[in-house]
Formats: sequence, structure tokens, C-alpha cells
Amino acid sequence: MNHPESYPPVFRKPISESDDQVTITTTLKNPEEEEPKRDDIFLQDSSDPVEVVPVIDLQDIITNLEQQHQLEEACRDWGIFRLVNHGVPLKLISQLQDQAQKIFSMSFEAKQTLFNNNGSSSTPAAVSYFWGTPALTPSGSVLGKVDPKKINWVEGLNVLLSQLSDYHDQVSGDTMLDSFRVLLEEYGGHMARLAREIFEAILKTLNMDSKQYNSKSQLLSESTGFVRVYRYPKISKADEEEAVIGMQVHTDSSVISILNQNQVDGLEVFKDDKWFHVRPILNELIVNLGDMMQAISNDEYVSVKHRVKANKHDERFSICYFMFPAEDGVIRSSKYKPFTYKDFQAQVQHDVKTLGFKVGLERFKNP
Repeated sequence: MNHPESYPPVFRKPISESDDQVTITTTLKNPEEEEPKRDDIFLQDSSDPVEVVPVIDLQDIITNLEQQHQLEEACRDWGIFRLVNHGVPLKLISQLQDQAQKIFSMSFEAKQTLFNNNGSSSTPAAVSYFWGTPALTPSGSVLGKVDPKKINWVEGLNVLLSQLSDYHDQVSGDTMLDSFRVLLEEYGGHMARLAREIFEAILKTLNMDSKQYNSKSQLLSESTGFVRVYRYPKISKADEEEAVIGMQVHTDSSVISILNQNQVDGLEVFKDDKWFHVRPILNELIVNLGDMMQAISNDEYVSVKHRVKANKHDERFSICYFMFPAEDGVIRSSKYKPFTYKDFQAQVQHDVKTLGFKVGLERFKNP
């Protein structure tokens, strides 16, 4: 059920009628990218290519040579795969999605007050609320400014898992938020486990020693893990006349990202000059490689370009876990100058502020 008062004000009416004085913070579009056609903005019922994203069985990727080969192909050719037999309880996923929907159904003003007044520059908020953009600072606040007509049709919660223990006191007495915290802590534990197991399996396909690289370079750090919970509002007929997109084309900066999505379409990945649907399938997770994994693999594996298209029929909800290298973990490969994730993050923040878009790994390529 839709609750218009729960949406950010700009989402409650056609963009063409929005107040031109409203300032929305978001990233600008990379001018090198082709402007999407109107028909390419919205989810089509039958004209898109058939989805053929690889499927990987977690229980077999460490010991089964065939699965290891399939994992290698998925990382090299796609940068994304479906994960089955992952061990995350379906009940937990369902409960977390249900709780997220209840929180998003709160009024926009209540969410702004509840989640954006509980942190400081020195101590980021455990949970912060954002909308209109996927580009945030490390503390969870939005980055950059753009015309309201160029917003991403999304709102979300940024959850710093390492701060959740401190969040207990802040939500004491609020049954819904405390339940959300408990579910997030359990979910975060499962995601950290999956990220470690997947990373170890990927390093094996690269003939890299996980113990050596984790101890010396800290290429994957559980303390960096965070969750983003997204809601993509349904697009009205009036809004269809505008170039509205759920989330703009991008790559993740992470080593590994792990997504679960409700049963509403929207996610697409780019391969061989085509966009492919990644349709929701019950009890399957979506794993995609980020920029850090591409650098670690010396460009043998790809950081997948993806987007979320606007949906005319239903609201879409998704929950994504991201894990990164330790800030001071040095990434070394022949294709790139040695750099830390802290260097990369600072450069991305600078580019978004000054150019309006993320340049990414190209900044660190060897001449």
C-alpha cells in the first residue's frame, strides 16, 4: 500500500510541478555517458534481453573444481552472480524486509527527524536517512548538489554495522526500531561470513593466498561492512513523462556487495553492450564485484556496471551489504599505482564534489 506522505516531497507529485527552489543533494550524471532514451528509463515487460546471470552454489565453491571454474567465469565475464545455498535464513530476510517497509511507511518528516539527528562529524550516526542519490559521505550524509529534475527515484537507510551496539540506547523503548536493530545485527553477521567465504573462493581462482593477503594488505575488513536499505517508489503515469530513473548507472566501490531484493523487478547489469534484467528469485542472493575487487584481481575480474530502472507497477525494496579493504590496506597490482581504500574514497569524494560524478579506478591506473 502506498503512503504518499511517507515519500520525500519531490516524489509526491510530478517532477515538472516540483518547486524549482528545492535543493536536492545527489551526484550529477557523467557527461561522457549517453543520455538514456525515455523508453530505456522504465522497466519494459518483454523487450529486454533474457536474464542469464550465472548461479554459484556456496557449498561447492571451495571444494568443487567445476564450481570454482564457474565462479572464475562469472567474475571474469559478468562481475555478478546469483548465490544459492548461502545459509541465510529465509525467515530473517523476510522479517528484515517487512520491518524496513514499516519504517519507510513512516512520514518523511518523521524519518528525517528520527535518523538524521543522532550523529556528529566525529561520531557518525549508526543509521542515517537519505533520498534522491546513492552518493554519500562515509558518515552517511548526502554528497553533491543537483537540480531536482535529476534526482534518483530512491530513498534509503545507511546502516553502519560497527555502530549498531551504540544504537541500542538511542532506540530503547521503541519496539519497532529495536527489532530492526536486532535483525540488522543478525543479518550483518551472516553477510560478513558470506563476504569472507566468497572472497576466499575468489582469491583461490586467482591463485592468491587469502591468509597472506589478508594479514599483509588487509584487503577485506569486516569492520568496514555496512548495509543500505532502499525503497524505490512506484512511478505514476504523470511521472512517466519525465526522465526518472530508480538509481543511475554506477559501479560499487566495494570489494564485494551482496544484495537481497523483494519480488519486484528493476535491477539491471551491463554486459556486451546490452542491459540484462536480474530478476528477483526467492531465497537467492545477488553478489557483485566492486572496484576494489577489480583492482585486487589486476583487472582479470570486472566491477560490474549496473542500474535500477523505475517501476510503474510496484514499490521495490532491496537490502545491500558492502565490504571494503581496511582504510590503510595497500592494493598492489601491475595495472595500478599502489593505493589504499582511504586514497580511493577521498578521490571519489573529491571528484563527485568537483566534477559531479565518480571517475573511479581510472584515477589510479599506471601510465
